[in-house]
Parts: sequence; C-alpha cells; structure tokens
Amino acid sequence: MEFSINGQEDKGFTKIEKYNQETTEELMYHYKKVLELLGEDAEREGLEKTPLRVAKAMQFLTQGYHIKPEDILRSAMFKEDYKQMVIVKDIEVYSMCEHHMLPFVGRAHVAYIPNGYITGLSKIARVVDAFARRLQVQERLTTQIKDCINDTLSPLGVAVVIEAQHMCMSMRGVQKQNSITTTSDFTGAFENLATREEFIRLISAKTI
Repeated sequence: MEFSINGQEDKGFTKIEKYNQETTEELMYHYKKVLELLGEDAEREGLEKTPLRVAKAMQFLTQGYHIKPEDILRSAMFKEDYKQMVIVKDIEVYSMCEHHMLPFVGRAHVAYIPNGYITGLSKIARVVDAFARRLQVQERLTTQIKDCINDTLSPLGVAVVIEAQHMCMSMRGVQKQNSITTTSDFTGAFENLATREEFIRLISAKTI
C-alpha cells in the first residue's frame, strides 16, 4: 500500500512523494528509538519530524531494491549494426556502504560493444542508479552493472570502472578525507589489452 505525503506549499510549490505507509510508520518508530538511545529528546522542535524525514530518505536511497535493471535496458533495445565501443562516462554514483550505512559517492564509466542491439544511453545511467540505490559495496556494484548489461544485451564486451569516495573512510575509522577507491570489471572484447587501453584512454580524456 502506498500513500502520498503532501509537503507544505511554498510560493505555489507543493512537493508530493509516495511511500509505503506501513514501512514508513515502522521506520519512524525505530528511528525515534535510535534518537532516544543516543541521548536526544526526540520530541524537541528540531527533531520532532526527523524520524519521518529519515524514514522517507532511507526508502528513497534504497529504492533500487524495487527496480529491475534488466527491464530498464529492455525498454529501449534497438536493432543496430554497430560494433564499435559505446561509452557513457562520468555517471554520478550515490550509494550507501552496507557495513556502516554511510554514503559513498563518485563516478561510473560504462562501455559496451554492441552485437546486434544497442540501448538508450540514458538507460545505462538508470541501470547504475538501480544498483547503487541499495546497500552496497563498491566491488559488487561494479560487477552487477557489468553482468546486467552483458546478460541483457549480449554484447561483444562490457567494461565498468567506478571511482568513489567512502564516508566510512573519511568521517570515521582511518579518517582519510582524500582517498579514492577505484574498481573495475571487464568481459568479452575488453579482456583484450588494446581494447581495454582504448577504453581507459577515452574515459581519462577531458570532458567536453
């Protein structure tokens, strides 16, 4: 069951969002308990609506569990006799580390070499979002994107590189603010050194 939450009107604008009512109420209850366990007064003005806000935010940040990335690609598959590299680079990535439930943010670079079918360029970015909007580790996220494109489009090859900064390393633990984690996964034609090097060169080139 879903219900709409109508935000307060501000200069003629009303924000309308949809969330599962039962899930929202359950999350609100637990987040209020969390605030109290941390020593806060969950009833004070600044925190009164925080459990609701966090309940909504967490559902938004994990909406990928309810999305089938394969269906995204299939919704815009076109026959095309093109067998050269297709790259969508600098795709913004916003995800949450499953170990500490803290964000990691960065960029994904995705390429594939068609084998009879291409897909809409925006669908590649949507697939990245569908997997990123879950509790994740960067390594698995990289492989899931690659496998989805490979299994759905059956291309000659797929390449995925993700560069991200992890708040669990920046804000806590080792507290290294400038560290960047890079992961990659390649299949098919991209296992060839020359093809892989061309991909790396192209994603490293200055953006238009």
